[in-house]
Amino acid sequence: MATNPQFLYEAWLQDPNIDERTKDELRAIEGRGEEIEDRFYRDLEFGTGGLRGVMGAGTNRMNRYVIGKATQGFASFLLGESSAPSVVIAHDSRSNSDVYSLEAACVLAANGIRTYLFRSLRPTPQLSFAVRDLQATGGIVVTASHNPPEYNGYKVYGADGGQLVPHQAEQVIQQIRQVESFDQVKRLSQEQAEAQGLLVWLDDEADQRFIDTVVAQTVQPELIKTGAGAALGVVFTPLHGAGNIPIQRVLEQAGFSNVHVVAEQEQPDGQFPTVKSPNPEEQEAFTLAIKLANEVGADIIVGTDPDCDRMGAVVKNDKGEFVVLTGNQSGALMVNYLLSNLQAQGKLPTNGAVIKTIVTSEMGADIAASYGCEVFSTLTGFKYIGELMTRFEATGSHSFLFGYEESYGYLTGTYARDKDAVVASLLICEAAAYYKALGKTLYEVLLELYAKHGTYLEKLESRTLKGKDGVAQIGAIMDDWRCNPPEEIAGVTVVQSLDYAKGLDGLPAENVLKFLLADGSWFCLRPSGTEPKIKIYFAVRSTGLDEATAALKQLVDSVMARVDSQA
Repeated sequence: MATNPQFLYEAWLQDPNIDERTKDELRAIEGRGEEIEDRFYRDLEFGTGGLRGVMGAGTNRMNRYVIGKATQGFASFLLGESSAPSVVIAHDSRSNSDVYSLEAACVLAANGIRTYLFRSLRPTPQLSFAVRDLQATGGIVVTASHNPPEYNGYKVYGADGGQLVPHQAEQVIQQIRQVESFDQVKRLSQEQAEAQGLLVWLDDEADQRFIDTVVAQTVQPELIKTGAGAALGVVFTPLHGAGNIPIQRVLEQAGFSNVHVVAEQEQPDGQFPTVKSPNPEEQEAFTLAIKLANEVGADIIVGTDPDCDRMGAVVKNDKGEFVVLTGNQSGALMVNYLLSNLQAQGKLPTNGAVIKTIVTSEMGADIAASYGCEVFSTLTGFKYIGELMTRFEATGSHSFLFGYEESYGYLTGTYARDKDAVVASLLICEAAAYYKALGKTLYEVLLELYAKHGTYLEKLESRTLKGKDGVAQIGAIMDDWRCNPPEEIAGVTVVQSLDYAKGLDGLPAENVLKFLLADGSWFCLRPSGTEPKIKIYFAVRSTGLDEATAALKQLVDSVMARVDSQA
């Protein structure tokens, strides 16, 4: 909602609902017009995934007042959906995550909604599981995933355990807009909520149910327990996040006993002091893990982001050097391992389905198709994969086997509706143990898959454009490519331009452009929904790594030259 930033700034200073500490933060920026504008030029946007932004005072910041307003809107939505709604709340290791979680719980309680709260940080996928396990009406996770330390976020889930999809989120947004002042946000104290039975703390049994369910997803449990698990050397780093305890417990319970944790990154810390970014997509995040892996002679390294919904794997290449697998590569390896073993065991359903996103490599799709599975493509965001899973469950049309996206999010099993780095860590380690027993590394298996299906290579570029001007720049870039689509790129003809803002293939409308080239390569432009970035995805398919590498570089250079001239 556009309004005068200075007016809103002064309104917050006068509002009796705002505490003095927050007002002191605002007084410290008095007279700093640009800072005031950035904090108040808009309400922090509640998108289809919820809220995400820099923490601080202001309408365009993450703070307990913005959280309270959003939660009041969510409460109104839930009360319109159910006569007796209930909500589960979880949070990660970020600064203020516990504060924001309790704030949301106290607002829900004041609206008569029973809320289940974990006593400390938990993985995002455990929240998804708990919503389903407790048959709750909704869920909330306080996290900003792998964003820098100054960020936090707030994601909302439906009764199926999946993040709200656009038509649901729009209803919540309409309710939030009805909350015009903080006077309208209802709130009980923690003590009042507990006394009225509206705030319920979850116990160890809830954790064990999640652990048991994840371990049950193993494809060859006896192989792992009877030696292959002990033979595999694993290094694990939770990157100061929520994955530490659950992943260690799952690996141990499954039979992996040779696991080494990166001590410097084991404990939760919202400042993420040992990394530039707590992102398992980045090689730099694995510096300490690679050092430890070389010391202990590990076969595989696994790392997870702060809320433990993304998993990155590091393996030795043909030169014996540790390399970070891309999300597409890890996904293809897991698809192949899962489907080949289900087939060998006679357990591969005839209506098996694999789900990926439109910016994910086609390699996993080709592998899945070779096993007779149907492949579905969704828009970016695991909420769409979860929505399709729920549709399968309701209709019985397909048996969900695996879902993934290039940004390191994976799920097997139907116990959750969000990407799960806990089960992904288990499955990639199981695959590594299985192939090690056959005398192969995961990298060697990847090369075999390239030889069989073609050498697929992908790359992601992004440009960060912050603030109000950045939003306008990103919009201008998208408008230019939409209105002036290229006829050729890097000397290759563009055979099709796909504008997903038009709602293609029955998918919801979204601001994404994808260009298909005559040689089978493609690239895609998409503004990030969670960061001030425009993302550009690239994919090529060739014969041999050298050819694919050269083709990918040429494609990236050609597209980015135009993007950078506009940024």
